[in-house]
Amino acid sequence: MLPITHTLYLASGLFVLGLAGLLLRRAPGRALPGLVLLLAAPGLVVATFARSWGHSGGQVFAALMIALAAAYAAVGAALVRALRGRA
Repeated sequence: MLPITHTLYLASGLFVLGLAGLLLRRAPGRALPGLVLLLAAPGLVVATFARSWGHSGGQVFAALMIALAAAYAAVGAALVRALRGRA
């Protein structure tokens, strides 16, 4: 089994990459992947601690968080595409 620190390093790296992608991109369509990474990193942390403590509810919650982040990105991409087609 992987130590907790490895997955926490991965989650913090995803969070930093997402934050950099969100802050450095000016176009909303290009900032959305950064936002998805920002929302997925805490889900990875929740899943990591749920696995280490033996709670399956935390893993389900983390999967729902990641699904919500993907749905948020899909709605945001659709809005950007609709607004761009108007202009």
